Order: sequence, then C-alpha cells, then structure tokens
Amino acid sequence: MTGSAGPAIGTRVVDTLAALRPLAPFFCLYVTFGATLGFLSGGAPLILRARGVELAEVGLLQLINLPVGLTFLWAPLLDRLRLPILGHRIGWIAAAQAASVLLLVVLSLGEAWPLPALLALAIAACACVATMDIALEALVVETVPAERRAFVASAKLCGASLGGILGVGVLVGSYDSLGWRGAVLACAALDALCLLPILGYRESRLREIRSAGAGTAAGAGPERWSGSLARLRRLGGRVLVLGAYFAASYLVGGPNTLALLDLGVPLGQVGTLTGTVLPAVNLVMALAAGWLAARFGTVRLIAVGALGVLASGGLMVVACAGRVPDLGITAAVLGFVAGGFLGVPVFNMIYRWAQGPKPATDYALLFGAAFFAAMPLRVAAPALAGWIGWPGYFATTLPLYAAAVAWLAVAVDRTLRDDGAAR
Repeated sequence: MTGSAGPAIGTRVVDTLAALRPLAPFFCLYVTFGATLGFLSGGAPLILRARGVELAEVGLLQLINLPVGLTFLWAPLLDRLRLPILGHRIGWIAAAQAASVLLLVVLSLGEAWPLPALLALAIAACACVATMDIALEALVVETVPAERRAFVASAKLCGASLGGILGVGVLVGSYDSLGWRGAVLACAALDALCLLPILGYRESRLREIRSAGAGTAAGAGPERWSGSLARLRRLGGRVLVLGAYFAASYLVGGPNTLALLDLGVPLGQVGTLTGTVLPAVNLVMALAAGWLAARFGTVRLIAVGALGVLASGGLMVVACAGRVPDLGITAAVLGFVAGGFLGVPVFNMIYRWAQGPKPATDYALLFGAAFFAAMPLRVAAPALAGWIGWPGYFATTLPLYAAAVAWLAVAVDRTLRDDGAAR
C-alpha cells in the first residue's frame, strides 16, 4: 500500500500542474496589475495620514486610480483595431505593458521632480496597466470556455493579491533600503518579466476552438462599431448593479486602515495589514472560492461573504466608539476574509456578462464604468468620516452595503437561472 501511494501522489501532482499551466500567463499579468497599482497608490494614503494630512486630502489620492474607471472611453479601439504585432489581444497587451515599463523607468528618475509631474506619470502608468487589463479580459472571454472562467477569475485574484504583497508589502516595506529609484525599477522589471509567458499564448488557435465549440453566435464577425455609449445603453442595468456594489464595498472596507491609524495602531502594523495580511487572505480566498462556489452555489457564497462583511462593519463601529484598537484589527481582518468570498463570483459574472462580439468594450463598461461611477464616493469617504466620526460613518454605510449586495445577488441569480446553471 505504501509503495503504491507514492506514485499515485506524484501522478496527482503532475496532473494538477498540467491543469494549472494554462493559467500561468493570466496569473503573471495579474501579478503586475496588483503590484503596479499597489506600489503607485497603496502606501501613499497611509503614509500621508500618519504625517497628519487631513482625511479629505487623503481621499483625493484615489484619483490615481481614475484610469481604471475610464477604460470604457478607449476600449472600443481595442475591439476595433489590431496592432501590427502578435495577435489581436496579445498585441495590445504587449504594447500597453511595454509602455507601463517605460513610464516606470522614467518615473524612477524623478524623485526630486515636482509632485504634479510625478502624479501625471503615475496616472499614465496606471492607464497603461488598465489598458493591458481590459485587453487581457477580452482574451479570456474569447479564448477560455465558460466552464473554466472561474479558474481564471481565481488566477486573477491570486495574481493580484500576490502583486499587492510585492508592490506594497515588499517594495514599500523595503523602501528605506531600496530607495526611490531601486523600488520603481524593481516594479518595472517585474512588469517586464511577467509579460513573457503571455507571448507564447496561442490566441488565434484557441479563439477558433472556442468559436467552433460555441456555435455560430460566438463565431460571428464583430458587429458594427458603435462606441461605448451605445454599449452602455445595453449594459446599463448591470453597470449600475456593479457600481453600487463596488461603491458600497469600498465605503465599508476601504477606509478601515485609516480608521485603525486614528485608533492609534502604529503605521508599521497597519502597513503589514494592508501590504501582507490583506493580499495573503485574498490569495487564499481566491484559491478556495471557486471550489466553494461549485460546492455551495454562487448566490449562497455571495450571501455568506456579505454577512461576514456586515459583521465586520458592526465590530468596527464598536471598536471606534470604544477606542479599542485590537477589536478594530480583528474587525479589519474579518472584513478581509469575508470580502474574499465575493471576488471570484463577481468577476466570473462580469466575464459572463461581457460575453459577446465586443468583450473589451463590455468588460471596460462592466468593470471600468462601474468603478468610475463609484469614484465620487471613494474620494468623499474619508472626508465623510472626518465630519461625522468613525462610529457614525460605519453605522451609516452598513445599510447601504446590505442593499447593494442584495441587488447584486438578485442580478446574479437571474443570470444563472436564465443560463440554466445551478446556483
């Protein structure tokens, strides 16, 4: 028995690695997405708040992420135009990633440059990373069968979480030893290395297989280009659902670390939570969420995660009212875990809703436009907390979150019923 167990385990390991290998190109690019955005915008709000900057001013730093919410403005070009290099989607991925590497190299030279110049370069680099992302998501929709997209969503969240650990936990954590130039160049090098696996991806062949398997509807030629606004009219209801969910999720969970600072938790400890604990929890939850959704159902998984987030918010109200830092930390970690339940179901549904002749545009609208719609609340949240106090802030946001996630669950359930899929 013992002698046969070893080969059996070895065979299972080989089979698992073979199954995961196709996800590697996606995983690597999602690492760069998490690392670059994490490095550019993840640590700055905490550092500035620790230095005494007002909450309203800290909220303005959310504007660094603005290009993520504006990709729908140029996404139709990615659907319509093909660059004279590589495949349709991979050509755009390579061009955008190369541009982000170049901008980071330039940014590494500007430690003493005026803040507006550095901010402009950071926003431009973010725009390139966001462009890479929508081209990559279109590649997923066009070449990955629907039944395997949950695994890609897991790879996305795992890669982005690992990227967050590298971009915030490692690069920002090592800033004193690396310095400005070393940290930025390390981020650029990571982006360049993680581009390499996707260059060998057989886009055209996989698209043909995917189209043949899906029938004539999927294999039909692209419809006449009509721009993002025309597509927005078709997807408007779903964009509103996702926008409400993204906004409410940030309102409940986004400012948690700022609240911990105001409770007296040291910056180093908050930085560890943001740059290491949060991405690590997201990594584990992304690995488990696909199996959990298959085992218990997508809608049930969303409900469990939402209840956990609401419990986390309730604990944060008590922690802030009673000035109990340890309870605040516990509430934040619970929020990380509970929120992790929702990532894979949400992005898997975005893939489902973006399935059509213009996946880059549709994904940019479903994710980007929804993110953009939530931007005013993301910017205003710290100022609101400074005005009414942290206990009142969290107490106010919990009902909003409950309503938003209930709306999301209804939309997901309706889609799954229409598809005839098991919940």
